[in-house]
Amino acid sequence: MRILHTADWHLGKSLFDRDRYDEFEAFLDWLLQAIIEHSVDAVLIAGDIFDTTAPTNRAQTLYYDFLSRLSKTNCRHVVVTAGNHDSPSFLDAPKAILKSFHIHVVGELPEDIADEVLLLNDPQGNPELIVCAVPYLRDRDIRKSEPGESLESKEEKLREGIERHYGEVARIAQQTNAGLNRPVPIVAMGHLFTAGGQTVEGDGVRNLYVGNLAHIESNIFHECFEYVALGHLHVPQKVGGSESPVSKELKRVNLNILPNSAFGCPTQNLHGFSHHRHTNCFICFFHLRLHGERNRTCF
Repeated sequence: MRILHTADWHLGKSLFDRDRYDEFEAFLDWLLQAIIEHSVDAVLIAGDIFDTTAPTNRAQTLYYDFLSRLSKTNCRHVVVTAGNHDSPSFLDAPKAILKSFHIHVVGELPEDIADEVLLLNDPQGNPELIVCAVPYLRDRDIRKSEPGESLESKEEKLREGIERHYGEVARIAQQTNAGLNRPVPIVAMGHLFTAGGQTVEGDGVRNLYVGNLAHIESNIFHECFEYVALGHLHVPQKVGGSESPVSKELKRVNLNILPNSAFGCPTQNLHGFSHHRHTNCFICFFHLRLHGERNRTCF
């Protein structure tokens, strides 16, 4: 199965008061063509689809037009999760309609955490992938504030809440997998700041929590996850001590950060990565097979 992982489009982002809709449109055209050329089976969009919680009509049109065109390709599944720039309720509003086109949206944290665990089927109706579609976890979603608590206590509660959440979706995913006639790969999604993640001045990355709390260690992700598709950071990363596939935001947000090819996407194909499960990248193609073989191509 071939999957494309993407994040941090920031549709509607301007550069020094100049709109960039033509650039966004050109990027989405390029992305759609790449999905077709590479026979992508599933697309995972890990947050920050829009740059603001109230996107312009034109930004919305770009998003829905892309999803409409994507639904007409041979791509079988699309999973969209909210980032810290997105409005969860805005993304969720058309989710019932989009689901009929095999486009799954998780904006708000669902009342039932099991709703984040998606079992995706092949054209014959057989299970082929489990996606733990975790949106950006807001402070109020994962901890209760207490009067007089210290900064260290807040940080610890945030980390524990995030780890507990991923542990629970992992448990549900494993339980789901155990009930299948044939086990399938499990992939997790998220929008968070991993410990050791790098930012640069002007890259547009906001602190996710007050005081820059909750930089998450990569070991919170359960071993059952074959791949963790993250969003949020906009520059190349090393996560867990391993060189990750190249991570780029769709468009540079400051002139001192220059893309090394059109649309901020590297031109070379990268093959033969050492095994690492925790990565944040802008666009990454990879294959999942039952026995753990992987082949990743990052653009």
